[in-house]
Parts: sequence; structure tokens; C-alpha cells
Amino acid sequence: MTYTSSTVTVPDVAAVPRHVAIIMDGNGRWATERRLPRVAGHTRGVDAVRATVESCALRGVEFVTLFAFSSENWRRPTEEVSFLMRLFVSALEREIGKLHANGIRLRVVGDTSMFNDRIRALIQRAETKTARNTRLTLTIAANYGGRWDIMQATKTLIAQSLETGVPARVDDESFAQHLAMAYAPEPDLFIRTGGEQRISNFLLWQLAYTEFYFTDTYWPDFDAAALDRAIASYGGRERRFGRTSAQVESQSQKADTLSC
Repeated sequence: MTYTSSTVTVPDVAAVPRHVAIIMDGNGRWATERRLPRVAGHTRGVDAVRATVESCALRGVEFVTLFAFSSENWRRPTEEVSFLMRLFVSALEREIGKLHANGIRLRVVGDTSMFNDRIRALIQRAETKTARNTRLTLTIAANYGGRWDIMQATKTLIAQSLETGVPARVDDESFAQHLAMAYAPEPDLFIRTGGEQRISNFLLWQLAYTEFYFTDTYWPDFDAAALDRAIASYGGRERRFGRTSAQVESQSQKADTLSC
């Protein structure tokens, strides 16, 4: 299933976001402030992932996308990158059974060709095992970059055109179908922990009309209460998608009338 871009049609808006995307920042600083190795923050961060996914499922969120490892993160110290790869393997091995038991589907997006055979095999096994689950879709963005996503979609369109000899149809809707997350609606709410206020090459196309929420809370300390604060902030926003406030209010009144 593919979804229409928010620049083409106005999506449905509810008090609880359908899709939450998160940059899980602050693991290293959380550890440093406690005089622990940076990797201790990443380990603790896995607990925050588990708690956040559970909390989102309980609140009716349908899609959660986590930026686990960017295409730029290879620039980090070799020891830290190696630890993150081992942590990824460990999480895939330990958490998949729990996700499956709770009806959660796992997807991994990004250039996985950079990972070793073991990681790629674990990803495939996890995606296959959880493929029919429908309660919530958890997407892990690993070796992912928004620019990479746009480029790979462009290359796919060009390749299809060359193969068929038919000029590619290029518009918002057809292009979005070739993005790595064509199976999910665009995020309603984007959360970044750790105090930074930028999107760091994450979902560049998909965040066009997403509501942003930044918090100083480090990712290992992000919990159900922190999630509720983010959702409450989202619920207080007026999502216009290019319309005026009067148009939004009128549409809301019509919807209320029809539901009576």
C-alpha cells in the first residue's frame, strides 16, 4: 500500500498522531554526564526504544520510525560504530520475539548493503517473521539519509524508464511511491530528543508538513510521560496544510455535523 503526499491532498488529522518519527539523540551526552563510557548511553537507549514503542502502541499510534544510524554516523570513532553494529545485532536477536508477540511489524530502511551478512540476514528474518502483524509498524532507519532516499528513488525512476522505453511519470505522487517508506503515511509528529533543533538529513521529503517537537530530554530518559508531552503539544497545533484557519474550522464543523 502506498500513501498520497500531503502536498497533493490533505490527510486526516486526529488528536493522536498516526505516524511518529523520532531522532533518538543524547545517548552519548547522557553517559558522559554520568561519567560512563558513551556506549553505556546507547545500551540504555535500547530500553527507551522498547518503552516508547510500547507506549505508542497503547496510545493508538500506527507507525513509529526511529533514526537509529544515519549515513553520516560512519564518521564516528571506529570503536563506537563497531559497538553500535553489535548492539543492532543484539537488539534484533532479543527483541523480535517480543515485537512479534505484541503484533508489531518491523521494517528496516536504508542502504543495508553496507552491513555485514549477519546483520542483513537478521533483518530479513525479522521482517519476514513480523510481516503480517498489523497493530503497529516499527521502522528502523539504519544507514539511512534523506538525500540517499531521494537519490535512490530518482535512480529507480530512471532505470524503469530505460528498461521500458517509456518516459517516467514524474510528479509528487509517483515519485513518493519509490521512496523507502512508501508503505507508510508521512509522519504527523517529528520528535528530536537531546536539545538539538535540526532534522539531520532524516526523511527530507516526508517531513514537508510534519509537526516538529524538540525536547532537551536525552533519549535514555525519554519515557511515557515525555511521549505524552509531545503528543499533547501536537494535539494543540492547527494543521492547515496551506489552508486558512477559517477553512480548517469550517471543515471541522462539517465533519462534526456528519458524525452526529
